[in-house]
Amino acid sequence: MKKIERRSTLKKLFASLAGFAGISAVANANTDAALEKEVFNIVEEQDVPLFSGATKLGNMVFIAGKGAHFDGDIKAHTDHVLKELEKELVKAGSSMEKVLKVSVFLHDLNDYAGMNEVFRGRFGKKPPVRTTVATYGGVPGDSLVEMDCIAYI
Repeated sequence: MKKIERRSTLKKLFASLAGFAGISAVANANTDAALEKEVFNIVEEQDVPLFSGATKLGNMVFIAGKGAHFDGDIKAHTDHVLKELEKELVKAGSSMEKVLKVSVFLHDLNDYAGMNEVFRGRFGKKPPVRTTVATYGGVPGDSLVEMDCIAYI
């Protein structure tokens, strides 16, 4: 709720409580703001992103889904997505060889073989466990594939 809406709601609440108690209240905007902060300990709202691109917990790193948002086939999209995952992993202090789990979301299950051709060998000699699904309605942003992963550092 925005600050102005909260203040308006608080004014109505205090006015109704004052009216109920038979007390007449006169307040100005400064008094309202001070009372609001004192009584409710309100923290100013900040612009919070919808999700993080990557986050760490202990020696684990979780990379959010990456897509490819350009014209191209499944092989070009898969290559791009894997390179984006690798960039995030390196930035977090990990690598493709340390990936434990990958989730693959395909726009079309018919792209499974093409995605596998590019995916194979990208994670070293011991590939991670993987889940692959075709999404109903497609991958967000018109990407043919989206992937996320979990790795250790």
